[in-house]
Amino acid sequence: MTVNVIAMSTSAQSSAETDAPVAGAARSGGTVTDRLVEANALYAGEFRDPGMDARPVLRVAVVACMDARLDLHDALGLELGDCHTIRNAGGVVTDDVIRSLTISQRALGTRSVILIHHTNCGLESITEEFRQELEHEVGQRPVWAVEAYKDADQDVRQSMQRVRTSPFLLHTDDIRGFVFDVTTGLLREILPAS
Repeated sequence: MTVNVIAMSTSAQSSAETDAPVAGAARSGGTVTDRLVEANALYAGEFRDPGMDARPVLRVAVVACMDARLDLHDALGLELGDCHTIRNAGGVVTDDVIRSLTISQRALGTRSVILIHHTNCGLESITEEFRQELEHEVGQRPVWAVEAYKDADQDVRQSMQRVRTSPFLLHTDDIRGFVFDVTTGLLREILPAS
């Protein structure tokens, strides 16, 4: 069995670093969103149209967890315009991910798919009972599945299988899955089930 390891980084900061701007925004009567909008105004002041279209230069789509510790562009050495990035809780392949991948491939020319889960994921600490808890709290059961899992490697394999067997995707020959270690920054490749 071959195991490929790729170095990755995170953009995580200490809580002291991240609390200061939030606290500053709150003290000045603003919210975190206000701070982000102000940052956008500064960004837009120096922004220059890169002259790209929506087709990713590398013809790849990356499906990953929404976890704030994963700085995918930096970790994978990607530049603006290189890939499509699809993120959700757990990085699992859901119907909506298949929708996005289908549009990515059929309308915008991607051919490769990279799936990235990670260690210490929040989905490992909850169960599908989360839906019942929501139903009791709000009086309506969500139509979506939580997609909780206990074994990231196995869930990556399941996600790879969902992509490979989708009738909507044109290109299923270059699908690879990984687990990102949040303590080392390394990607560990997961081989598909044989």
